[in-house]
Amino acid sequence: MTHDSQTAAPLRQPVLFIPHGGGPCFFMDWPKTWDNMAAYLRGISQTLPQKPDAILIVSGHWETPTPTLTAASNPPLIYDYHGFPPHTYHLQYPAPGAPALAAAIAQRLTDAGITATTDPTRGWDHGVFIPLMVAFEKADIPVIELSLQEKLDPAFHIRMGQALTPLRDENVLIIGAGMSYHNLRHFMADTPDAAYEAERFDTWLAHAACLPEQERNAALTQWHTAPTARFCHPREEHLLPLMVVAGAAGPDQGHRTYSEAVMGKALSGFTFGFPFGQGT
Repeated sequence: MTHDSQTAAPLRQPVLFIPHGGGPCFFMDWPKTWDNMAAYLRGISQTLPQKPDAILIVSGHWETPTPTLTAASNPPLIYDYHGFPPHTYHLQYPAPGAPALAAAIAQRLTDAGITATTDPTRGWDHGVFIPLMVAFEKADIPVIELSLQEKLDPAFHIRMGQALTPLRDENVLIIGAGMSYHNLRHFMADTPDAAYEAERFDTWLAHAACLPEQERNAALTQWHTAPTARFCHPREEHLLPLMVVAGAAGPDQGHRTYSEAVMGKALSGFTFGFPFGQGT
């Protein structure tokens, strides 16, 4: 990103792993269930050193053979949820895209040995526009979505994040949007065993994400060996945005900035790069 020579250089942006909720949950009459998560998302902008020039977001809802970045000037929305009220299929998030920046990021990844490309037609899935509608409701910051690589290799996604680290010094906010617990079969069910399994994995994850860089990345690479890992993530696509974020964090310390049991299942969010946030 370029800045006026008369202005101070931007401060380094943190990187975030946030929960994106369940479908369009924040825009439904669902009393109190998602209120705390919405409040957390709504407060994110206040934890940043300055308003970002752009947001680069990785969602658990887009997988491709080659890492791909949205490159439309005005990306459409993809309502990739099912069985919700009609009004939720008319939600709008008119933030602009950033085609030139998307191309530059693809080149940055390719230069780092990770072949990447852009897609000038692909829109934003609900893992992008739903949380951003809450966190950055003015829709006045350009947004680029980056896909997961379909092999879902955690080490690859950490390395991808490492190649993106310099963007933080260019006032780009990097966000991973997923869920730290994503067993949909049990999420809506009031089952004590599922709550116990979720709490065990969440405890491990909160520790692993806050370790020093090398230990953190080693632990996250082997996430599947953690207690109850495969129960909480039968498929890991909603956890992998955390791997990208951890890679982009570099040596910055992780802090758990969101912690709550939703429908009895423990969930967490993390921020790397302080002192701009508050965490545990």
